[in-house]
Amino acid sequence: MVQRAKGPGLRSGAVAKAAGVSPDTVRYYERIGVLPKASRTEAGYRLYAESAVERVLVAQRALRIGFTLAELGEVFRTRDAGGAPCRRVLELAQMKLRGIREDMRDLRQTEKQMKKVLGEWEERMLRTVPGQKAHLLHALAGTVSGRDKRNKTRFRRKRRS
Repeated sequence: MVQRAKGPGLRSGAVAKAAGVSPDTVRYYERIGVLPKASRTEAGYRLYAESAVERVLVAQRALRIGFTLAELGEVFRTRDAGGAPCRRVLELAQMKLRGIREDMRDLRQTEKQMKKVLGEWEERMLRTVPGQKAHLLHALAGTVSGRDKRNKTRFRRKRRS
């Protein structure tokens, strides 16, 4: 059953413009529960309360700090049903911070590995004749370096014989 508008409101385009998003985003937010269901005009246009603009802005800012639309939908549905989702919001934010810290730790590890690889590649390039392939990416798998070691060993044996 479609709820008919009972007073002034904002159409999806006006909410979108005020919040700096597209009208499709506003309709999507309604569909997933970030915005409450809009009332409708006699012509079938959606009408949102003026508070919808603030809700969209809150959602946009929450997305920027790592919340997902599914999480926001859950939180807003709880709020719209009269609940107090504050503890859940705090729990989610704490999880986001833990994830950021883990990502930063992983990035520091990746940085160390990258520095090591770059050092090895720079040495390889110094030993490579200009115009000759250095097989930098293949060296990551160890296939070329393993073959290089075998070739060097064979070469040395031949020289010694």
